[in-house]
Amino acid sequence: MKRILELLGLRQSKDRDPGAARHTVYVRSSLDGAKQPCVFIPATGNGPRPLLVYLHPWRHGYDTDSRRWQAEARARDWHFIAPHFRGPNKRPEACASKLARRDVIDAVDFVKEKHAIDVQRIYAGGVSGGAHMALVMAAEAPGLWAGVSAWCAVTDLAKFYQECVDQGSKAYRHIVKVCGGVPGSSPKADEELRFRSPLFHMAKAKDVPLDINHGIRDGQPKGIGIQHSIWAFNAVAEARHDAVVSQKEIDRLLRFGNRESGAGVREHEAGENYGRAIYLRRASGTCRLTIFDGGHEDLPAAACAWLAHRERA
Repeated sequence: MKRILELLGLRQSKDRDPGAARHTVYVRSSLDGAKQPCVFIPATGNGPRPLLVYLHPWRHGYDTDSRRWQAEARARDWHFIAPHFRGPNKRPEACASKLARRDVIDAVDFVKEKHAIDVQRIYAGGVSGGAHMALVMAAEAPGLWAGVSAWCAVTDLAKFYQECVDQGSKAYRHIVKVCGGVPGSSPKADEELRFRSPLFHMAKAKDVPLDINHGIRDGQPKGIGIQHSIWAFNAVAEARHDAVVSQKEIDRLLRFGNRESGAGVREHEAGENYGRAIYLRRASGTCRLTIFDGGHEDLPAAACAWLAHRERA
């Protein structure tokens, strides 16, 4: 078995999961030739199967705990891959760089070359920094994805930098390392901040099925505020000439999340597959925004239930 895995470019993971053939694979970058590790679990069914691409959070790499997402993929007999895309967002090569973006596409191509894939059903998902990258990839390769599910995403790095400073979160140091300076320190730094922020590219993803989610208590007082996800939805809505979520509505939701007041929150219902109350649900074309009862978290069961109904035309 070990020899067969070596011939396929696979290595059994030390973190053994008896419920799946979980491997570490190494994918060579088509840009700089660097080998990037990925967690890979092949589907077991015959014929082409969907592929789920899980994108790791901000401070993590390919080997972060993604077992809940793996379980959802396994339950549906989807291929599963978790790329490294240059690891934690602490250096310029990571955090939605050109190299990191290409690493995600190279990981998809790797699975395509070695396994039967339903190319009309390639999905991406992640939480926090992984949701940031998921939205970046939706705009980077809009023709690739049948659906993208993002949970508690950072969407504007310049504003997130200031939020981290105000919160006392060390993540602001990561942004400086990645972008080469604080916001406003140089044209180059500002260019990097904008390039790596999905907010400014969402118009390219206006026709991609997007599932944008955020826990209402995230960012209260620390974390990533719901405004980031709402900004991303509004950018899609503006590109499609649809109604946006107003600043008045955002302010009301923020007050509710901060437990100051629930007044003015009109949409409050049990969410399908969420098991949580939903405080805001909006749609624009194939993009859906959900503000749910929660914090800085993801709900993989809800994400994959939504993705399972998406198929690229």
